[in-house]
Amino acid sequence: MGYQNIFTQVQIRGPVETGPPLPHGDFPRTETAGYSYLMGLFANAQLGPIYLGRLGLASIICGLIAFEIIGLNMWASVNWDPVQFVRQLFWLALEPPAPKYGLSIPPLAEGGWWLMAGFFLTTAIILWWARTYRRARALGMGTHVAWAFAAAIWLYLVLGFIRPVLMGSWAEAVPFGIFPHLDWTAAFSIRYGNLFYNPFHCFSIVFLYGSTLLFAMHGATILAVGRYGGERELEQITDRGTASERAALFWRWTMGFNATMESIHRWAWWFAVLTTLTGGIGILLTGTVVDNWYLFAVEHGYATQYPATGIVDPSTLPGAPQ
Repeated sequence: MGYQNIFTQVQIRGPVETGPPLPHGDFPRTETAGYSYLMGLFANAQLGPIYLGRLGLASIICGLIAFEIIGLNMWASVNWDPVQFVRQLFWLALEPPAPKYGLSIPPLAEGGWWLMAGFFLTTAIILWWARTYRRARALGMGTHVAWAFAAAIWLYLVLGFIRPVLMGSWAEAVPFGIFPHLDWTAAFSIRYGNLFYNPFHCFSIVFLYGSTLLFAMHGATILAVGRYGGERELEQITDRGTASERAALFWRWTMGFNATMESIHRWAWWFAVLTTLTGGIGILLTGTVVDNWYLFAVEHGYATQYPATGIVDPSTLPGAPQ
């Protein structure tokens, strides 16, 4: 109990670290930098200098345009009442076009604003991905961060672009809004026979829970051997020392298994990336290949048929989509 470092106990303050020099032609970093005590409790206390570059600046501009379109439409939906805007914010939405418009461009008030906001938001996200990739290459790093980000972008594109295009209607996309997008998820699951029977959804949940467990176990392990320099993981990978030896011994004692100081990051990376990859596959197959996941599960032997209740399943009626 004499040594606990969940919070940073000693915050070292020195000259501002500006980082390596930038290549010729890059935008300069900002001149200002400072320190934050609260940030220093969890991470590096230094804030800044900041580098955006052309891609970063373009991404932020596009993101602000999308944010403004969504926000102003939500505000207009409560007749520009600031009190009601704040009060109902979690329930407000910018809805996609109605099914009658298919994949055409509708009037602004009937889904056109949603399409425009989606365009600018998607542009902002893709520009930011390009920024992470180019910054990693400029620093001589691997591009692992960019490809992890791409896995999340895959799920985003499936929900808002790829699947709606395959289904032939923007109405299949997710609305912008906090509770409305949760309502869309519940209705989507009911409409297609319960996503809990979607095997790719199952994989996604396994990797989601697994990644939280792996990150918590790894973070706890490094904090637990922090008194022996465990946070200097690069040195521990190549020069086995007290910290990594104790960490490995701990997991052999408690689990009969241990990852190395390097491989734990591969485990965590793959678990996190596969969460959105498998989730996107599950959403993409819903409605395009499988119309009812419960009936799919019954047909493939991993769900039991419900007892007869006398109520006819609409999906079994003549003319229902199969």
